Amino acid sequence: MLNSPGDAQYMAAALALSERGRGRTGANPNVGCVIVKNGNILGRGWTQPGGRPHAEEMALAEAGASAKGADIYVTMEPCAHESSRGPTCSIAIIDAKPKRVIVATLDADERTRRRGIDRLGDAGITVSVGIREWEARRAMAGFLCRVENGRPFVTLKLALSLDGCIAMADGSSQWITGDRARAHAHLERARSDAILVGAGTARTDRPGLDVRLDGLTDRSPQPVVLGTDKDRPEHWLQIEEPAAIAGLSDINWLLVEGGAKTASSFLQAGLVDRLLLYRAPIIIGGGLPAIADIGLEKLGEAHDQWRRTEQRELGQDMLEIYDRAA
Repeated sequence: MLNSPGDAQYMAAALALSERGRGRTGANPNVGCVIVKNGNILGRGWTQPGGRPHAEEMALAEAGASAKGADIYVTMEPCAHESSRGPTCSIAIIDAKPKRVIVATLDADERTRRRGIDRLGDAGITVSVGIREWEARRAMAGFLCRVENGRPFVTLKLALSLDGCIAMADGSSQWITGDRARAHAHLERARSDAILVGAGTARTDRPGLDVRLDGLTDRSPQPVVLGTDKDRPEHWLQIEEPAAIAGLSDINWLLVEGGAKTASSFLQAGLVDRLLLYRAPIIIGGGLPAIADIGLEKLGEAHDQWRRTEQRELGQDMLEIYDRAA
């Protein structure tokens, strides 16, 4: 069907809502939903901590009876499989009797994929799929990576000097970047389910790996250490190799913070989906390199692996974000 002029705008609003749940939804996707009638938003929702209530459930509860005849914008196909944890969203939507349901992307979970939209269509509701699909897949990449690749979506974060160092030769690194860059890094922590460092970093730095931003201190991710060292805080998880991230249950978004050997091991294993480079305008010279050997044999193999998706100034520092090329 032809899309209405405002569909992209309202889906953008739903996508913004989906970001509120990122890093807090457990095994569920961080979905966003808005309900609109006559140009007025009647209901808003996003997946709640732990995965319930779903975004559609929240938005329908806010809209109430006004949802009848409305347009429902949702960033992922409404669920169709039964769950003991809450209602099936496709059935709840049918009961609300909307005019249209506009979906950004299909569910990757085979229990629902196409079943949700087919159920809505069979009930006489007009369904449109594909509005802002690329943005939706990026916003919910953690869940999609978990379902499609069997592991969390991995972001590798590096704070480095202009000459590619993450510390002085003696290991001191506080601080390479400034306050704004460090605050942004803590925001990234708040948007992650878990945060990982190598055993050497854990042993030497004893990092807290928590979120130290006003209003977000309750969103500290689950700490994970890579290695076999048993001397770690009791509540930390431990894995012995990068591939073991597949066994981290209910974790969609994993932030890897260091050190150089850990970063290299994830890169060499092909397990990094996104790079966050915080680059400070300093030259260290003779410091510790950000990346150790990753087994590259030919320079040509290094090309066409990454594409820059964002760049911004954070005070005197520069943030560059790269996604792995498809």
